[in-house]
Amino acid sequence: MENSTTSLDLISIEGLKVSPQSSVPAFVLLLLIYIFIMVSNIGLVVLISTERSLQQPMYLLFCNMSINDAFGATTVIPRLLSDVFTPMSDRYVGYGDCVLQAFCAHFHAGAAHTVLMVMAFDRYVAICSPLRYAAVMTGRTVAALSAWAWAAAFVSVVILIGLNVRLSRCRRVIVNPFCDNASLFKLSCQNLFFNHVYGLGSAVVILGSSLGSVALTYLKIAVVCLRSRSKSLNSKALQTCASHLAAYLVMLVASFTPMIIHRRPDWADSGKVASVLFHVVPPVLNPVIYGMQCKELRLRIFRMIQGNTRESFP
Repeated sequence: MENSTTSLDLISIEGLKVSPQSSVPAFVLLLLIYIFIMVSNIGLVVLISTERSLQQPMYLLFCNMSINDAFGATTVIPRLLSDVFTPMSDRYVGYGDCVLQAFCAHFHAGAAHTVLMVMAFDRYVAICSPLRYAAVMTGRTVAALSAWAWAAAFVSVVILIGLNVRLSRCRRVIVNPFCDNASLFKLSCQNLFFNHVYGLGSAVVILGSSLGSVALTYLKIAVVCLRSRSKSLNSKALQTCASHLAAYLVMLVASFTPMIIHRRPDWADSGKVASVLFHVVPPVLNPVIYGMQCKELRLRIFRMIQGNTRESFP
């Protein structure tokens, strides 16, 4: 019995199929992507935190997204890097580590939605009630909204993973590239009714709230812009909303692509790659979108690059 329990505590993960000839290119590519994600996202957080002119609600809220993107990439990519040179038959992870990775992966996904919901509210106030913006989006409000975004995702995922941990296990193989909620409850032979109900319900609530709030926000912003004949207001709305909307669309595409591909059994290997996209593509594109679209950030980044260049080549 003890040996059986020990064997079930060691989970086999199939992961990504990488041929020996492709191991080095795949490792280098993943490593470069991970370095870019960490440098760009953490770099923007440090820049916003140290530059007083950038310590505005919009940029402070953006720090939440950059921190979450770096966290999400760290949840998945280092494990993939360690598996590249490991034969599929030797890829094992402890059940506790698997649960932790599943928690972090879903926490990152939930926070991605809640953070973007808060950022949409900020854009709504800035454009639809510009005269009240400073009074509404105070430092305390920004802190409270940020805390809500993280807490809502945290509580939802604690319950989600908690429902899995209570289950006994009769299997020890995970076919996904990393551990997630679906992988965990598939290890059990018990009745999974409550897991399916809560998993589906929480996904509908988070995704529905996210889509509904963002759609309603941009609908109201569009109405305000159409009613206004001010070119400066419309230009400001386009400039400040374009980056947020682009980031949101990138997240949605990265979210739905694995769901679509997994419906085709003959695309199983492509589905494994697609499941990683959510933790890779938004963290890569978000700092680029915000860094290039937001004028203040773009100017500050260019000044830093020019300053470093002058120091290197006096």
